[in-house]
Amino acid sequence: MWADIAPTLYAQAAARQWDPQTAVPWDDTFALPADVEAAVVQVMTYLVENEQAALVVPARFIGRIHPHFREVVQLLAVQVADEARHMEVFSRRALLRGTELGTSSAGGRQSLFALVAESDVALASFLLSVLGEGSFVDLLGFLVRHAPDPVTRRICWLAMQDERRHVVFGMAHLEHQATVDPLLRDRLRAAIHRRHDALADTAGLNADVFDALVVLAAGGWNPDDVAAGFAHVRALQQAMDQGRQRRLVRLGFRPDEAAALSALHTRNFM
Repeated sequence: MWADIAPTLYAQAAARQWDPQTAVPWDDTFALPADVEAAVVQVMTYLVENEQAALVVPARFIGRIHPHFREVVQLLAVQVADEARHMEVFSRRALLRGTELGTSSAGGRQSLFALVAESDVALASFLLSVLGEGSFVDLLGFLVRHAPDPVTRRICWLAMQDERRHVVFGMAHLEHQATVDPLLRDRLRAAIHRRHDALADTAGLNADVFDALVVLAAGGWNPDDVAAGFAHVRALQQAMDQGRQRRLVRLGFRPDEAAALSALHTRNFM
């Protein structure tokens, strides 16, 4: 699990912890159309589900790390705390104006379970941090740009800063691992194919989540706005794909293979 950047990242992570109560403008006055508020609730629900998986994966491995590598233990512990905090603020925003969360899909749950079930630490880190959380950073950036209210914008911006740090560590860990394990890329490639095959019969991203992202980008249901919102979501998906390809190339995959492997990533984003 070692990465030379771990001590520096831990120091940064410890210094940049934020309090959900004081860092977010929960009392700001705003009013949204009912459909837009429902879209926010649906996206927040989806984020909570994914952040729970991102919490469980590193938590599973902390107890297996030798204390000689204490900085990695500390960094992962802070990462778990980050995800717990994200679950809190996303849940709190979802229920800020109502009493019910959005929908959860069977395909989405199966996709996340495939992450949690991975027992190899390098493969779990790869699937979660390099592919999943890397795409999640793009999603959070999209939500910052299209957030319809100050609370949503602030919590997505704060979470994005944390997730960027998680991706940096995941990449650094795997780049180090590639120098000591000549078969690592073969194992990473196999992990992508194995997860893709396991999810081949699922629907992927919850349709309610996709529609909610379109509504947030559109700001309402005017046909021209919806068309623009749809284009923004397609551009988000392309940005996620390009980001995954860049990270795969950094790990030593050829550009053409990186493109093919990125295309196999779960449609659930994480």
